[in-house]
Amino acid sequence: MLIPGRILWAVAVLLACGCGGPPPVRSVANPDPSGKVPAIKQAVRDNDRTKVPLLVKDLDSDDPAVRFYAIGGLQRLTGETFGYRYSDDEDRRKPALKRWQQWLAEQPK
Repeated sequence: MLIPGRILWAVAVLLACGCGGPPPVRSVANPDPSGKVPAIKQAVRDNDRTKVPLLVKDLDSDDPAVRFYAIGGLQRLTGETFGYRYSDDEDRRKPALKRWQQWLAEQPK
């Protein structure tokens, strides 16, 4: 069975338009890395230290990319790493994560 040219053209137009939906919400609180990572970068550019608590929380993320951007952002915003390495396994990250949590608890509100 041959498909008429108009149908093929219509299908091609629909595919070209894309059906990806709206772009991800750009927010450090977004659980989707495609929205979280750009927000982390923006927070660093803006020197927005109000995002630091969320970045500390993200150090415990299951997603290594989120951890990578979180520690990079924290280092740029605070000058600290406390020995945290995003690529370490969970057990090796725990001591540095606890140091970050302790540091955060000691910050003025």
